[in-house]
Amino acid sequence: MAARFKMSRKGVGQLLKSPMVEAEMLRRAEVIKDVAVALSPVYEQGPHAGHYKDSWETDSTSRGGKNRDRAVAYVRNTAYYARWVEYGTERVHAHHVLLRAAQMGGRNQ
Repeated sequence: MAARFKMSRKGVGQLLKSPMVEAEMLRRAEVIKDVAVALSPVYEQGPHAGHYKDSWETDSTSRGGKNRDRAVAYVRNTAYYARWVEYGTERVHAHHVLLRAAQMGGRNQ
């Protein structure tokens, strides 16, 4: 005899906002952050050597997403020049630290 399943939209919504899902999102964000720290370039001759590498942080909320109805976690770098390191400029090539960390960080973790 085949099993039957009836989905509850309300139940799925509660699951997506649950502390359990938020904790898992934060755990995955921490893994990505650790990879980003390892990949971060350090310009030793600069006045702020290691600042970019030390500026990674994570955060999570249960009110994320387009409709603010699900748990999400964020990985960001607070250095003011992080955008230029990630995407590059006309003089400096792009490092794509966060992109590579997200691609590598979610594997088998």
